[in-house]
Amino acid sequence: MLWKLLVEYLRPHRALLAAVVIFQLAQSIASLYLPTLNADIIDEGVAKGDTGYILSTGTIMLVITLAQIACAVVAVYFGAKAAMGLGRDLRGAIFERVGEFSEQEVTRFGAPSLITRSTNDVQQVQQLVLMSATLMVAAPMLSIGGVIMAIRQDVQLSWLIAVCVPVLLIAVGLIVTRMVPLFRKMQKRIDTVNRVLREQLTGIRVVRAFVREDVETARFTQANADVTDVALQAGRLMALMFPVVMLVLNVSSVAVIWFGSFRIGDGSMQVGTLIAFLSYLMQILMSVMMATFMAVMIPRASVSADRIGEVLSTRSSVLPPLNPVTAAAGGRRRRGELEMRDVGFAYPGADQPVLSGISFTAKAGQTTAIIGSTGAGKTTLVNLMPRLFDVTTGAVLIDGVDVRDLHPDLLWGHIGLVPQRPYLFTGTVRSNLLYGNPAATEDELWEALEIAQARDFVEEMEAGLDAPISQGGTNVSGGQRQRLAIARALVKRPELYIFDDSFSSLDTGTDARLRRALKRSTSGATMVVIAQRVSSIVEADQILVLDDGRIVSRGTHHELLETSETYREIVSSQLAAEETV
Repeated sequence: MLWKLLVEYLRPHRALLAAVVIFQLAQSIASLYLPTLNADIIDEGVAKGDTGYILSTGTIMLVITLAQIACAVVAVYFGAKAAMGLGRDLRGAIFERVGEFSEQEVTRFGAPSLITRSTNDVQQVQQLVLMSATLMVAAPMLSIGGVIMAIRQDVQLSWLIAVCVPVLLIAVGLIVTRMVPLFRKMQKRIDTVNRVLREQLTGIRVVRAFVREDVETARFTQANADVTDVALQAGRLMALMFPVVMLVLNVSSVAVIWFGSFRIGDGSMQVGTLIAFLSYLMQILMSVMMATFMAVMIPRASVSADRIGEVLSTRSSVLPPLNPVTAAAGGRRRRGELEMRDVGFAYPGADQPVLSGISFTAKAGQTTAIIGSTGAGKTTLVNLMPRLFDVTTGAVLIDGVDVRDLHPDLLWGHIGLVPQRPYLFTGTVRSNLLYGNPAATEDELWEALEIAQARDFVEEMEAGLDAPISQGGTNVSGGQRQRLAIARALVKRPELYIFDDSFSSLDTGTDARLRRALKRSTSGATMVVIAQRVSSIVEADQILVLDDGRIVSRGTHHELLETSETYREIVSSQLAAEETV
């Protein structure tokens, strides 16, 4: 998977990589040529006292060194640019793919893991590309070239290369093989840390309400300790690697000087040649060390690439239509009429379906309410309407067209959804309202706020429409957050409004005023209201009573009081609760 990702996502950066190879080649040639010039200065200049030769050759070495530095800088620059481009493209691809996921895939991966995969995992692959551009390209050039140049200096000492290089490879290889499973374990434990931290931050009110700070601190401490433990194990192996490498390098240097001194003594080798041979051996061993250092990074990057590839290769269970419908059936005007025909839905692996035999029509200009006990399947039913899930059996139709055949943009253009847990984005009141319709005027924004009974508290804010909203809307109350979410849907002016228990945080008076204002402003639209509170739906044109995933009764409020025992139980339980209060 690592190789596949690199091939696919480095393709747009081929020119940069080609430039890296060219400049690294030039740098390697310079590195291989400098020891020979140094040997010439010692053997020809110093030994014979030829100052002119020393100066001229030294000047050449200086120029080559400066060129080598320039090539190294340019190669690192282009390599970094290619690596950053790869990271950008990978993050974009992950974001785009996750944006296509249904609730099912998001739940399967989990938000913390998806965040880790698009940040930490991408960074590991990106770091591998950067280090490859600066080390891995030069390593084979220097090692192969170093062997050739060392043999040219002295063939009889070249047996040291045949001994030292395998020793270094074996020593480092043994360490690397033990690091691979640790890196895999580390990425999973980073997921756990992110999950625990995210839960604690988003659920901070619950934690404090139940005085569970100590328990949550212990949870995070344990998750943090697990990551630290694996990181320490990998760190110890990494710390062991460099002493091993230095030991081999130093022993090799001693061996070259030891055996080379005998050859100098018998006159078969000059001092400059010995120094050049030692330099080439060091280059070879350093290249091997760089390659093995990359071998340390490859396993971790490979693990990260597998995790990234898992996201990119996962297809949404909600597939876009091959030949999407881009207009209402028969060319009719968009009205937002919603119909469910014998709809059933079961979660993957579940023994029993959540919904069975759901059939009804929500007509334009009317309000259809759905009520039922907790766990009856109301929210699941709502998720099927905008196609957050696909039905297992039956069909959901809007304006006579199956939602599975509608173009996604057309489908979502029909719908204004206010979820059970309204979410506001970091920004301002204005930016959150414009999320519904970026072209809306300021008058339209204020009108939507007035209908949603939110105008008063927005006007009281210091900056009005430009008042800041924190992530998730945590700087406003639950009721204010619900009303702003309703206003956002109103700004969109869709043909179909879906309110998923969107009035639960409102007091009775505000709820009544909001429903009256909604009825006036959305008179031509289809309204579907999911409610727990009977008072929110008494004026609905049609009420569906849901129980255990089935519609057990339907009718108006007064009709259901006479005909539905389940509905009467819901009404009586709420009246009893109000009387108790």
